[in-house]
Amino acid sequence: MKYLNEYRNKERAEILIEAIRRQVTRPWHIMEVCGGQTHAIARYRLEELLPQEITLLHGPGCPVCVTPEATIDYALELAMQPDVIFTSFGDMMRVPGSREDLLRIKARGADIRMLYSPLDAVEIAASHPDKRVVFFAIGFETTAPVHLAAVKEAHRRQLSNFYLLLSLFTVPAVIEAILSEPICRIDGFLLAGHVCAIAGYRDYQPIATKYHTPMVVTGFEPVDLLYGIYRCITQLETSACSVENAYKRVVTEDGNRQARALIDEMFEPCDQEWRGIGIIPKSGFRMKHSEWEINPANHSSKRDERNNGDKRVSSDCIAGSIMRGLKQVTDCPHFCTDCTPLHPIGAPMVSPEGVCAAYYNFK
Repeated sequence: MKYLNEYRNKERAEILIEAIRRQVTRPWHIMEVCGGQTHAIARYRLEELLPQEITLLHGPGCPVCVTPEATIDYALELAMQPDVIFTSFGDMMRVPGSREDLLRIKARGADIRMLYSPLDAVEIAASHPDKRVVFFAIGFETTAPVHLAAVKEAHRRQLSNFYLLLSLFTVPAVIEAILSEPICRIDGFLLAGHVCAIAGYRDYQPIATKYHTPMVVTGFEPVDLLYGIYRCITQLETSACSVENAYKRVVTEDGNRQARALIDEMFEPCDQEWRGIGIIPKSGFRMKHSEWEINPANHSSKRDERNNGDKRVSSDCIAGSIMRGLKQVTDCPHFCTDCTPLHPIGAPMVSPEGVCAAYYNFK
C-alpha cells in the first residue's frame, strides 16, 4: 500500500495546494488527457480545492468515448453474423452506435462475450475452430502491446480464426490537433502517465515547443495530480514550455523499449476518426500484416478531416466540444436529466473513464 497511501496523504496534498496558491497570479486553463485522471480529479474534488484562477479541462483521454460511431456499427454487424464470436472489454458493451449497442444485440442472441484480456479471446478461438473470433481492440499506446501479444500467441498456436477489430489512438496527434484549432483555450497539459510509461515522452517536446505549451507527465493519485498541476503552473508563470516528468517512479523518457519495439514491428500509423472530433491524420494504428485485422469498409473512404466526425455524433451530445476544451460537462443541458448512465446519450456517460460518468458519480 506504500505507493497508494503516500500519494493520497492529506498533509502532502494540503502543502501542494498552498504551493499552487502562492505560485498562481493569473487565470490558466490546464487539460488532463486521461480518463483515469479525470475520475481521480472528480473523486477527490480537486477542482474545488484549487485556486479559482485555475480551470481544469477534460480532454479526449477515454478510448471508449472516442471510438467512432461507424466502428461500433461495424462491430454490431460482425457480432450478428452466425459464424462469429465477438469478444470485447465490458466497457464497450453499452456504447451507442447509430441505432443500438452490443448489449442489446447480445440480448437478442448474438454470441458476444465480455473478457478481461485479449488472450482469453485466443483461448476461445482455439476451442472453437469452426468460428471466427473477433476481439474489439480499443485503446491508446498503453493497451496496444497487449493486443499484439494476443496476435503473437495466436500466430504461435497457428490459429487462423482469430482477428482484431482495431480502434487504437495515439495521444500526441490529438494534442496537436486540439492546439492547432482556431479557438483553443488550453494553456498547459497533464500527460497520461500510463501512456508515457509505454511510449515515453520524447514525441511531445516538438509540440510543446511549436505551440509554446508546457506539458507535465502526471500520475493518477491526488498528490500526483496536484504535483503535476503545480509543475505546470510553475512553467506557465515563468513562460516555460518544456515537457516535464513528474511521474518518475513509473515513467522514463524512452518508455518501455520492448513494448515500443513490438508496436514498431507490427503496427503502422494511419489516419483515425475520433468520435466528436473528426479524422486526425496519423493518429491511429493499423496492422502491417492485415490477415489478423478486420477493417470496417468505411475506414477507407475519404472524408473531410474535421467536420464529418462531428456529424457522426448525436446532435444532443456535446462530448466533442468538451474533449476539445471548449465546454464543460455542466454546460450540457442533458447532463443528469435526459443523459444518465442507465440512459446515456453519448459515450462519455457510458464508459467508466468517461468525463460525464465521472461527474455523475462523484460530483
